[in-house]
Amino acid sequence: MLEIDINCDMGESTHLWPYDITKDLALFPYVSSINIACGFHAGDPHTMHELVEAALEAGIAIGAHPSFMDRDNFGRSHMHLSPEMVYDLVTYQVGALQAFLKLYNADLHHVKPHGALYNMAAADPALATTICLAVKNLDKNLLLYGLSGSELIKRAQSVKLATYSEVFADRTYRDDGSLTPRSEANALIEEEDACIKQVLQMIGKESVTTTSGKTIPIEAETVCIHSDGAHALAFAQRIKHTLKRHGIEITAI
Repeated sequence: MLEIDINCDMGESTHLWPYDITKDLALFPYVSSINIACGFHAGDPHTMHELVEAALEAGIAIGAHPSFMDRDNFGRSHMHLSPEMVYDLVTYQVGALQAFLKLYNADLHHVKPHGALYNMAAADPALATTICLAVKNLDKNLLLYGLSGSELIKRAQSVKLATYSEVFADRTYRDDGSLTPRSEANALIEEEDACIKQVLQMIGKESVTTTSGKTIPIEAETVCIHSDGAHALAFAQRIKHTLKRHGIEITAI
Protein backbone atom coordinates (compact mmCIF):
# COMPACT_ATOMS: atom_id res chain seq x y z
CA MET A 1 0.00 0.00 0.00
CA LEU A 2 1.23 3.48 -0.88
CA GLU A 3 1.73 5.87 2.04
CA ILE A 4 1.85 9.65 2.08
CA ASP A 5 2.05 12.37 4.69
CA ILE A 6 -0.21 15.41 4.40
CA ASN A 7 1.32 18.45 6.10
CA CYS A 8 -0.04 21.91 6.72
CA ASP A 9 1.56 25.22 7.74
CA MET A 10 -0.25 26.54 10.82
CA GLY A 11 -0.18 29.04 13.66
CA GLU A 12 0.59 31.92 11.35
CA SER A 13 -0.86 34.73 13.45
CA THR A 14 0.15 38.03 11.87
CA HIS A 15 -0.65 41.74 11.75
CA LEU A 16 -0.98 41.50 7.98
CA TRP A 17 -4.44 39.92 7.97
CA PRO A 18 -6.90 38.37 10.46
CA TYR A 19 -5.87 35.04 11.98
CA ASP A 20 -8.32 32.54 13.46
CA ILE A 21 -6.92 29.43 15.14
CA THR A 22 -10.23 27.62 14.72
CA LYS A 23 -9.56 27.47 10.96
CA ASP A 24 -6.30 25.64 11.69
CA LEU A 25 -8.00 23.26 14.09
CA ALA A 26 -10.69 22.49 11.50
CA LEU A 27 -7.97 21.05 9.26
CA PHE A 28 -6.73 18.54 11.86
CA PRO A 29 -8.91 15.61 10.70
CA TYR A 30 -7.46 15.86 7.20
CA VAL A 31 -3.70 16.12 7.85
CA SER A 32 -1.09 13.89 9.45
CA SER A 33 1.50 16.54 10.31
CA ILE A 34 1.61 20.29 10.93
CA ASN A 35 4.32 22.93 10.72
CA ILE A 36 3.95 25.56 13.43
CA ALA A 37 5.17 29.12 12.83
CA CYS A 38 7.79 30.05 15.40
CA GLY A 39 7.46 33.83 15.55
CA PHE A 40 9.84 35.22 12.94
CA HIS A 41 7.45 35.46 9.95
CA ALA A 42 4.26 34.86 11.94
CA GLY A 43 3.08 33.13 15.08
CA ASP A 44 3.23 33.88 18.77
CA PRO A 45 3.93 31.91 21.98
CA HIS A 46 0.29 31.38 22.96
CA THR A 47 -0.71 30.11 19.50
CA MET A 48 2.31 27.81 19.45
CA HIS A 49 1.34 26.35 22.82
CA GLU A 50 -2.32 25.89 21.86
CA LEU A 51 -1.47 24.08 18.64
CA VAL A 52 1.10 21.84 20.31
CA GLU A 53 -1.42 20.76 22.93
CA ALA A 54 -4.18 20.19 20.36
CA ALA A 55 -1.93 18.30 17.94
CA LEU A 56 -0.65 15.98 20.66
CA GLU A 57 -4.23 15.20 21.67
CA ALA A 58 -5.12 14.50 18.03
CA GLY A 59 -2.07 12.33 17.37
CA ILE A 60 -0.70 14.64 14.69
CA ALA A 61 3.06 14.95 14.10
CA ILE A 62 4.43 18.36 15.00
CA GLY A 63 7.09 20.27 13.09
CA ALA A 64 8.76 23.66 13.45
CA HIS A 65 8.36 26.23 10.66
CA PRO A 66 11.30 28.65 10.98
CA SER A 67 11.91 31.59 8.66
CA PHE A 68 13.90 34.74 8.17
CA MET A 69 13.03 37.51 10.66
CA ASP A 70 10.53 39.19 8.37
CA ARG A 71 7.07 39.71 9.87
CA ASP A 72 6.28 42.67 7.61
CA ASN A 73 6.54 40.54 4.47
CA PHE A 74 5.46 37.19 5.96
CA GLY A 75 8.93 35.70 5.57
CA ARG A 76 8.95 36.13 1.82
CA SER A 77 11.80 38.67 1.56
CA HIS A 78 15.06 37.23 0.25
CA MET A 79 17.82 37.89 2.75
CA HIS A 80 21.51 37.19 2.47
CA LEU A 81 22.80 36.43 5.94
CA SER A 82 26.00 34.88 7.22
CA PRO A 83 25.98 31.13 7.91
CA GLU A 84 26.31 31.93 11.62
CA MET A 85 23.19 34.11 11.59
CA VAL A 86 21.16 31.52 9.66
CA TYR A 87 22.32 28.78 12.04
CA ASP A 88 21.26 30.84 15.05
CA LEU A 89 17.87 31.91 13.72
CA VAL A 90 16.97 28.28 12.90
CA THR A 91 18.23 27.09 16.29
CA TYR A 92 16.32 29.82 18.14
CA GLN A 93 12.99 29.15 16.48
CA VAL A 94 13.12 25.36 16.57
CA GLY A 95 14.25 25.50 20.19
CA ALA A 96 11.29 27.71 21.09
CA LEU A 97 8.82 25.15 19.77
CA GLN A 98 10.71 22.28 21.38
CA ALA A 99 10.23 24.02 24.75
CA PHE A 100 6.44 23.73 24.45
CA LEU A 101 6.71 20.06 23.50
CA LYS A 102 8.94 19.47 26.51
CA LEU A 103 6.06 20.54 28.74
CA TYR A 104 4.24 17.39 27.59
CA ASN A 105 7.31 15.11 27.49
CA ALA A 106 6.91 14.94 23.72
CA ASP A 107 9.40 15.20 20.86
CA LEU A 108 9.43 17.38 17.77
CA HIS A 109 8.91 15.33 14.60
CA HIS A 110 10.38 17.55 11.89
CA VAL A 111 11.53 20.95 10.69
CA LYS A 112 10.29 22.67 7.54
CA PRO A 113 11.72 26.09 6.63
CA HIS A 114 9.27 28.76 5.49
CA GLY A 115 8.99 31.11 2.56
CA ALA A 116 12.15 32.72 1.24
CA LEU A 117 14.34 30.64 3.56
CA TYR A 118 12.80 27.46 2.11
CA ASN A 119 13.01 28.57 -1.52
CA MET A 120 16.54 29.96 -1.29
CA ALA A 121 17.78 26.80 0.45
CA ALA A 122 16.20 24.73 -2.32
CA ALA A 123 18.78 26.16 -4.74
CA ASP A 124 21.71 27.21 -2.51
CA PRO A 125 23.90 24.32 -1.25
CA ALA A 126 25.68 26.46 1.38
CA LEU A 127 22.45 27.81 2.87
CA ALA A 128 20.90 24.34 2.79
CA THR A 129 23.90 22.85 4.60
CA THR A 130 23.72 25.47 7.36
CA ILE A 131 20.03 24.75 7.97
CA CYS A 132 20.67 21.00 8.01
CA LEU A 133 23.50 21.29 10.51
CA ALA A 134 21.41 23.46 12.82
CA VAL A 135 18.59 20.91 12.75
CA LYS A 136 20.88 17.92 13.21
CA ASN A 137 22.74 19.51 16.11
CA LEU A 138 19.45 20.17 17.88
CA ASP A 139 18.27 16.59 17.42
CA LYS A 140 19.78 14.09 14.99
CA ASN A 141 16.47 12.21 14.93
CA LEU A 142 14.51 15.09 13.44
CA LEU A 143 13.19 14.85 9.89
CA LEU A 144 13.78 17.70 7.47
CA TYR A 145 10.97 18.57 5.06
CA GLY A 146 12.23 20.14 1.83
CA LEU A 147 11.23 20.69 -1.77
CA SER A 148 11.46 17.44 -3.71
CA GLY A 149 14.73 17.23 -5.65
CA SER A 150 16.15 20.34 -3.99
CA GLU A 151 19.54 21.12 -2.51
CA LEU A 152 17.90 21.08 0.92
CA ILE A 153 17.05 17.40 0.50
CA LYS A 154 20.45 16.58 -0.99
CA ARG A 155 22.42 18.37 1.75
CA ALA A 156 20.32 16.80 4.50
CA GLN A 157 21.06 13.36 3.13
CA SER A 158 24.76 14.21 2.89
CA VAL A 159 24.89 14.94 6.64
CA LYS A 160 22.79 11.83 7.38
CA LEU A 161 19.65 13.72 8.35
CA ALA A 162 16.42 11.93 7.48
CA THR A 163 14.18 13.73 4.99
CA TYR A 164 10.69 13.93 3.55
CA SER A 165 10.55 15.13 -0.05
CA GLU A 166 7.74 17.65 -0.22
CA VAL A 167 5.32 18.40 -3.04
CA PHE A 168 2.57 21.00 -3.18
CA ALA A 169 -1.11 20.45 -3.83
CA ASP A 170 -1.89 24.08 -4.59
CA ARG A 171 1.25 25.37 -6.32
CA THR A 172 2.44 25.09 -9.91
CA TYR A 173 5.90 23.99 -11.01
CA ARG A 174 8.53 25.24 -13.44
CA ASP A 175 10.55 22.99 -15.74
CA ASP A 176 13.51 22.85 -13.32
CA GLY A 177 11.30 21.46 -10.54
CA SER A 178 11.11 24.73 -8.60
CA LEU A 179 7.83 26.31 -7.57
CA THR A 180 6.42 29.07 -9.73
CA PRO A 181 7.10 32.33 -7.81
CA ARG A 182 4.06 33.77 -6.08
CA SER A 183 4.67 37.01 -7.97
CA GLU A 184 3.52 35.27 -11.17
CA ALA A 185 -0.17 35.00 -12.01
CA ASN A 186 -0.22 31.20 -12.41
CA ALA A 187 1.61 30.35 -9.18
CA LEU A 188 -1.45 29.05 -7.33
CA ILE A 189 -3.90 26.30 -8.24
CA GLU A 190 -7.39 27.55 -7.39
CA GLU A 191 -9.58 24.75 -8.79
CA GLU A 192 -10.21 21.59 -6.76
CA ASP A 193 -10.17 19.25 -9.76
CA ALA A 194 -6.78 20.55 -10.90
CA CYS A 195 -5.43 20.24 -7.37
CA ILE A 196 -6.59 16.62 -7.04
CA LYS A 197 -5.28 15.71 -10.48
CA GLN A 198 -1.83 17.08 -9.64
CA VAL A 199 -1.68 15.29 -6.27
CA LEU A 200 -2.64 11.93 -7.78
CA GLN A 201 -0.09 12.37 -10.56
CA MET A 202 2.71 13.26 -8.15
CA ILE A 203 1.99 10.31 -5.85
CA GLY A 204 0.87 7.68 -8.33
CA LYS A 205 3.05 8.49 -11.35
CA GLU A 206 5.96 10.20 -9.56
CA SER A 207 5.78 13.11 -11.98
CA VAL A 208 4.29 16.59 -12.30
CA THR A 209 3.22 18.66 -15.30
CA THR A 210 4.88 22.06 -15.36
CA THR A 211 3.39 25.38 -16.44
CA SER A 212 4.95 24.87 -19.88
CA GLY A 213 3.22 21.50 -20.28
CA LYS A 214 6.36 19.42 -19.71
CA THR A 215 6.21 16.31 -17.52
CA ILE A 216 9.11 16.01 -15.08
CA PRO A 217 9.93 13.36 -12.43
CA ILE A 218 9.20 14.15 -8.79
CA GLU A 219 9.36 12.26 -5.50
CA ALA A 220 6.40 12.75 -3.19
CA GLU A 221 6.67 11.74 0.47
CA THR A 222 4.66 14.59 1.97
CA VAL A 223 2.02 16.83 0.39
CA CYS A 224 1.67 20.41 1.62
CA ILE A 225 -1.64 22.19 2.02
CA HIS A 226 -1.53 25.86 2.98
CA SER A 227 -3.90 26.66 5.85
CA ASP A 228 -4.25 30.29 4.76
CA GLY A 229 -5.46 29.41 1.25
CA ALA A 230 -9.00 30.40 0.33
CA HIS A 231 -9.88 26.77 -0.40
CA ALA A 232 -7.70 25.10 2.24
CA LEU A 233 -10.40 23.14 4.05
CA ALA A 234 -12.16 22.02 0.86
CA PHE A 235 -8.84 20.98 -0.70
CA ALA A 236 -7.80 19.08 2.43
CA GLN A 237 -11.10 17.23 2.70
CA ARG A 238 -11.15 16.20 -0.92
CA ILE A 239 -7.47 15.24 -1.02
CA LYS A 240 -7.84 12.95 1.99
CA HIS A 241 -11.03 11.32 0.72
CA THR A 242 -9.59 10.86 -2.78
CA LEU A 243 -6.35 9.33 -1.53
CA LYS A 244 -8.20 6.91 0.71
CA ARG A 245 -10.44 5.93 -2.20
CA HIS A 246 -7.29 5.11 -4.18
CA GLY A 247 -5.98 2.94 -1.35
CA ILE A 248 -3.28 5.41 -0.26
CA GLU A 249 -2.67 5.52 3.49
CA ILE A 250 -2.14 8.91 5.13
CA THR A 251 0.52 8.86 7.82
CA ALA A 252 3.51 10.86 9.06
CA ILE A 253 5.39 7.84 10.41
